[in-house]
Amino acid sequence: MKTAEPFDLPPEKMKALGRARRWEWISLGYLVSAIAGIYVTLGNSQAMKAAWLEDLLSLIPPLAFLIGGRVCRRKPNGEFPYGYHRATTIAYLVGSLALLLMGLYLFTDSVMKLIQAEHPTIGSVKLFGEVVWQGWPMLLALLWSGVPVVLLGRLKLPLAEQLHDKVLYADAMMNKADWLTAGAAILGVLGIGLGFWWADAVAAGIISVDIFHDGQKHLRAALGDLMDRAPRTLDYKHRVELPERIRHTVESLDWVESAQVRVREDGHVFYADVELVPRPGTENLVQRLTHATRDLKRLDWRLHEVLLVPVERVPRPV
Repeated sequence: MKTAEPFDLPPEKMKALGRARRWEWISLGYLVSAIAGIYVTLGNSQAMKAAWLEDLLSLIPPLAFLIGGRVCRRKPNGEFPYGYHRATTIAYLVGSLALLLMGLYLFTDSVMKLIQAEHPTIGSVKLFGEVVWQGWPMLLALLWSGVPVVLLGRLKLPLAEQLHDKVLYADAMMNKADWLTAGAAILGVLGIGLGFWWADAVAAGIISVDIFHDGQKHLRAALGDLMDRAPRTLDYKHRVELPERIRHTVESLDWVESAQVRVREDGHVFYADVELVPRPGTENLVQRLTHATRDLKRLDWRLHEVLLVPVERVPRPV
């Protein structure tokens, strides 16, 4: 069975990939410290529990990027002739589903706490020989989990755009929005301290809605990619312009009358199928197709394979 050619990133993209990997390793180390800090100060706060669980789920995108990125660069073989590029998309799907289910669980749990009118309490702890309100260590842990992560998200975002990596992009956007989770949990803890028992459950509910929103958004995106939806930009708001660029380039050839293009996205790379109508009397067709294929691959570094198929006529565009 014919297999696809191995895919290698351009040198400048390899540098960006190296930086992205370093930031993801740094993110993992930081997240572990934030998770430990919140766990130690957890107490009876539902909002703290929600923030802790979200930080646990935040481990999934960097792990998906690091593991899936290594798997997807395996060489194609007889069992997987197109390669392993969709490994990152599968990891993206699993992480999105985990977010969705955890968001539903936390929201249900928060609503039940409100219905049952549970009154959480925050006691005192002894630190350095002094008795202090346990809410202060909680607030410090939440600040540690909410501020540095925003900076990490801003650092990863341009790298995700350079690499056209949707897992890294989703991770960066979640990092940038994590201050909302920390802020909601802080309000919940302060609410308990001020005597508003319901503030804790409401804050946990807000965090759960944010988790659920992220989960359903990324789940839809991952399912669309697995179903070979027309390639879209990293934010999924627009289609990429590459199919039209390919069609215009092919139709600009003096030996082509018309053409239609179909492009599918496989992880980081694109595969294009082009049906074209050669002009009558075209000579050396095989040689022309070979040269055109080589030139089309130069249009975009993500364009891994191009299949040119001569036909008598092309169907009307959808």
